[in-house]
Amino acid sequence: MNRPDPTTDPTPYIRLALALSLGAAVSLGITRFAYGLLLPPMREDLGWSYTLAGAMNTFNAVGYLIGALATPWLMRRFSPMALLITGSLGASLFMALSGFFTAAAPLLAQRLLAGLASALVFIAGGLLAARLGARQPQRSGFLLGIYYGGTGLGIVISALGVPPVLAAAAQQPHGWAWAWWALALVCLLATALMAWPARVLANQSPPVASSVAGSARLFLVRDFGFALAGYAGFGVGYIGYMTFVIALLREQGSSSAAITIFYALLGLAVIASSRIWAGLLDRHRNGQALARLNALLGLAAIVPALTSSPPLVIASGLLFGGVFLSVVASTTALVRHNLPPAQWAAGISAFTIVFAAGQIVGPTVVGFIADGSSGAQGLREGLVFSAVALWIGAVLALRQRAL
Repeated sequence: MNRPDPTTDPTPYIRLALALSLGAAVSLGITRFAYGLLLPPMREDLGWSYTLAGAMNTFNAVGYLIGALATPWLMRRFSPMALLITGSLGASLFMALSGFFTAAAPLLAQRLLAGLASALVFIAGGLLAARLGARQPQRSGFLLGIYYGGTGLGIVISALGVPPVLAAAAQQPHGWAWAWWALALVCLLATALMAWPARVLANQSPPVASSVAGSARLFLVRDFGFALAGYAGFGVGYIGYMTFVIALLREQGSSSAAITIFYALLGLAVIASSRIWAGLLDRHRNGQALARLNALLGLAAIVPALTSSPPLVIASGLLFGGVFLSVVASTTALVRHNLPPAQWAAGISAFTIVFAAGQIVGPTVVGFIADGSSGAQGLREGLVFSAVALWIGAVLALRQRAL
C-alpha cells in the first residue's frame, strides 16, 4: 500500500491527531500529573509524610510498568483502538474511586490500577499517532507532537479546574475527594470524544514498512541500549519535579493564584512544544534529540531548588512544560526512524517500560530526601536529585547511534 498523496488525501490528519491527544491528556495530564495539585491538601488532611505522598505516584508508576509489560501481549489479541478506549474507561473509573478512600492502602491500590490503565491508553495512542505520522512523513514530527502535547491540555484543565473545586469543597470532610470525582468526569468526556479517531483508524490498515528502515530489521534492546538508559534517567528525574514542585511552591509561600498560573503556563507550554521541537524530532535519527531535551529539563528542574524568584520559577515551568513531553515524543520518533512499522509496538513498549521503571524510583526517592530536612529545604534537595538524574540521562543518550 502506497502512502497517500498529501495534496489529495482527504484524511483529516491534524483533527485525528488532536482527538487522539485526548488519550495523552487522560493518561498523563490528568491521571498522573493532577495528583501534584492534590498532594498538598491530601498530605495535610491525612497526615502523610513526603515519602508516603511520593509513594502514591510510585505506585502509579508500578501500575504503569505492569501495563507496559502487558501491552505487547494485549496488542497481539486486541486492536490498539480497543486498548485505547478500554484503558481510558478504566483510568476514569479508578480516578473516581480515589475519592472514596482515606486509608493509604486502598489509595495506593487505586493509583496502581489507574497507572495500569493509563499505560494502555498512552502506548496505544502513541502507536496510532506514529501510524498517522507514517502517512504524512513531511509532518510526522508535528503529528507526534500534537499527540504528546495533549498532556498539556490535561495539565491546563487540572490547573484551572482543581483549585476552584478544592475551594468550593473546603468546608466538606476530605474536600479533595470532590476534585478526584470532577477529574474522573473529565476523563469520561475525553473517552467519548476519542471514539471518533478510534473508529476512523480502525478502518485503515497499518502502513507498510519503508525501505529506509529496512523491513527485515527487528527490535533488539542492545541496538537501543544507550537511548533506553537515557530515557530511564528521564523517568527518574522528571517525575520528581512534576510530583513535588507544587508542594515546594506552597512551602515557599506562593499564593493559590500564583500556583494556578504557574501550572497552567506549564501545561500551555506542553501544548506549544509540538511545534517547537517537531524539526528536531524529524532531523535526528540518533540520540541527539533525547540528549538535548534531557539536558534542558535538568536546567528547568534545578531552578526552583536555587531560587524562589517568581519570574525565574515561571521560566522554569515554561521550560519544563515546553520540553518534557517532547522527550517522550523523541523516543517514538527514534523508533519510527530506525525500525519498520511492524516493530513499532515492540519498540514503543520497551521505551515505555524503562520510562515506567524510572518513575517508580523518582517520587519515593525525592520524598525520602524531602523528609530528611524540614520545610522547603528537603524539597529543594529532592529537585537537585531530579536534575542530576536528567543530566546523567542526557550523557547516556548522546552515545546512541542511528541504526
